[in-house]
Amino acid sequence: MGKKIDAKEVEIFLLDNLDFFESRESLVSELKFKHSSSSASSLLERQILKLRDEQKDLMELLSSFVKTASINEDLFNKSKDLTLSILGASSSEEIINKVQENFHKQFNVDNCILRLHDNSEINELEKKTGMSFHKGSIHCGSFSQEKMNLLFNDNEVQSMAIAVIINGKDIGLLMLGSYDRTKYLGDEDTTFIEYIRDILEKRFASEDMNV
Repeated sequence: MGKKIDAKEVEIFLLDNLDFFESRESLVSELKFKHSSSSASSLLERQILKLRDEQKDLMELLSSFVKTASINEDLFNKSKDLTLSILGASSSEEIINKVQENFHKQFNVDNCILRLHDNSEINELEKKTGMSFHKGSIHCGSFSQEKMNLLFNDNEVQSMAIAVIINGKDIGLLMLGSYDRTKYLGDEDTTFIEYIRDILEKRFASEDMNV
């Protein structure tokens, strides 16, 4: 007479061989499970609940991914259009007009100003604002109303992002102003404005630019 196998040994064997029933599907239909009014007490019901939870998590992850991908695609297309318009411009004046128009219409920026200054104008602006506009400078956030009015001449601007653009002897300021005080408080807009700054510097520096 063979050795009697106890329930513990069966349990250990199944834990070590989780794919045991994959090739023995007929056994699954013969298995008996304890059912009760409590869903947690049934192995089958617990598996169903687990699958439902996993499905819910996957759907939420998928929805988040699709939403992010849609946002990224929209930003990419708008950035591409802005870049092409800058590269296609034939003069500094045309670049300035295209950049300001694009930020207004495509990026819904409340106030966008791209302006070139000579050294004396920048020195005066630095004295009045207490801000530094040296090469590579980025200013992002909410500043005093006096500073923002001085830069934008618009008392509705509550937060701003500013990038400094070097154009030969001139210094350009790309200024984005928002009527929302919290718009430019984070770093998410810094990378984008740096990218546009680099494009503008390259375009201004090109030999065929009619300044």
